[in-house]
Amino acid sequence: MISDKFKISQIRNSAGYILPLILTVFFLYLAFQNVDIAESLNLISNISITWFLIFLLVFSFSHLLRAIRWQVILWSVKKDTSLLNLLGSLMIGYGVNCVVPRLGEVYRGLFAGRWENLSRSSMLGTIILERIIDLLALIFAVLVSVMIYQGDLFEKIQWLKSTIFIGFSAMFVIIIFLIALVKLKEKFYSGILRFLGKISQKLAEKVAYIFSMLTEGFSSIKSLKQFTVVLILSAAIIIVYGLTSYLAFYMLRMDAIQEVTFSMGWIVMTIAAFGIVIPTPGGTGSYHALVIFVLVSIYNFSEEVAGAYALLTHFVSYVAFIGSTLFAIYFINRRHSNKGGQKENFLSVFKIKPGEK
Repeated sequence: MISDKFKISQIRNSAGYILPLILTVFFLYLAFQNVDIAESLNLISNISITWFLIFLLVFSFSHLLRAIRWQVILWSVKKDTSLLNLLGSLMIGYGVNCVVPRLGEVYRGLFAGRWENLSRSSMLGTIILERIIDLLALIFAVLVSVMIYQGDLFEKIQWLKSTIFIGFSAMFVIIIFLIALVKLKEKFYSGILRFLGKISQKLAEKVAYIFSMLTEGFSSIKSLKQFTVVLILSAAIIIVYGLTSYLAFYMLRMDAIQEVTFSMGWIVMTIAAFGIVIPTPGGTGSYHALVIFVLVSIYNFSEEVAGAYALLTHFVSYVAFIGSTLFAIYFINRRHSNKGGQKENFLSVFKIKPGEK
């Protein structure tokens, strides 16, 4: 019996690593099957250094905004959270996602919880809340893309309409569930958990932890001021993302090929974001495939130019995320230990300390 459970666990773990790799290879083939990669690399070698530096600055600013938004969400949990700790945790999360999809969200909450002396359940709960906000922002951004595109974007991207419908429907169900969970917490605990306890006490404890995590996260925004600031920052984040995509045109001198506009960058950003949602390491392959599709099919750039755009923007983010992960773990750990705290690593943050939730 134990052996069977171990085998099932091993199969699940293996599938968690193998499936993203299969998806990565598939999407990379789909993206670059018609691209002369040598020519794309040649275009990358001739980028504008000035625009590259501006791109890096704006790219970095977008993540600073995300850390600030997280700090605002945590106002009701801890008023004086360190922006540096939150930014470092955020970048660690991105870095881990570049290797193992979705695991970075867990590490992000664990590192921030240790550095800020907050419960892991409250930190992970706020991250789930952030992801819901991000998905809603993405859906609205796509609707803006549909409005600003000079033509029928739904006709150009036939899967877009159904994706928006499914996305809105899923978000509606999730939000209603979370509101009910917060409002009727005691009834959920006394009803569902009692029922699950008859089946498996271990399962009941896991569900209880998930309920606690969700309620702590979703109820963290308690004031109108907090809600307003989070809304403004969320809008600013998506706008800066669009600006980053727009600046990449100038970085690769694409404005010399044809006129480029902010709306073009916005549409590339919104469609490419679906590639990040797909569980490939750091969006590898899925991001490239969607970027190349948009630039070639909608804006008539050559396969090589589109390939250069996808390769360069993704490579910059990958290097930035991995590099900042290593820097954050070293620098913030040293700073934390100098204040009497314990240095943390990718194994230690998973160990539950006495009294820790």
